Amino acid sequence: MSPERYLAELARSLGALETLARQPKSVLESSVPACPGWTLDALFGHLGSIERWAAAVVRAGKYVEEQAPPAEMAAAWFLEGAPGFLATMNSLDPAAPCWNFGPPPRTAGFWLRRQAHEHAIHLVDAHQASGVPGPEFAEDFMLDGVDEALAMFAPRQLRLQRMTAPERAVTFRVPGGTGWTFGTGDIAASVTAPPREMYLGLWGRSSLSDTSFIEGDVELALRVISGPLTP
Repeated sequence: MSPERYLAELARSLGALETLARQPKSVLESSVPACPGWTLDALFGHLGSIERWAAAVVRAGKYVEEQAPPAEMAAAWFLEGAPGFLATMNSLDPAAPCWNFGPPPRTAGFWLRRQAHEHAIHLVDAHQASGVPGPEFAEDFMLDGVDEALAMFAPRQLRLQRMTAPERAVTFRVPGGTGWTFGTGDIAASVTAPPREMYLGLWGRSSLSDTSFIEGDVELALRVISGPLTP
């Protein structure tokens, strides 16, 4: 996807999140189903912290420490920082050298993709916590998110020893779309799901074990799904 598409998706999700951050305190105290122990206000604190961190990394071109969110009124803190964050994302040069935690080349464009999906997934969280129907995303954007999860995050989870490497490979497929293979050796199982179910399932926002069609070694596929494939 182009930098312009990532920016458009990020701006759309960020605008929706800003609206949800202005909800009454009683709603901001609601629990976030996919993030145990978090309230909706804490979710906005996380986003405010991530945004300030990503923007500082882009401006410096190197790693910087992440700022902790405030313990209270985090939604207001998020709202305060959102415009500056989006301005930084809009002004960056995607080809500029910049630290990131993805594979080479390490350029600032990484952060456009990462923040577009970071905000999309947390927009799903905010909708769930607010008790409103989930947001809709373009299919090509969701497929890009599946690629980020399986081609970038899943190998990173292995490198960081956050999950056990499968003894054989598992293929993930979207009907009529691309396939991704995770693991080495013979392909022992395949997991097939529509784009939305695959995208949200890989991030634990829906149950991929329930929404996917699994062929081959089901036990292996379920172990890989439970990974965790993403942080």
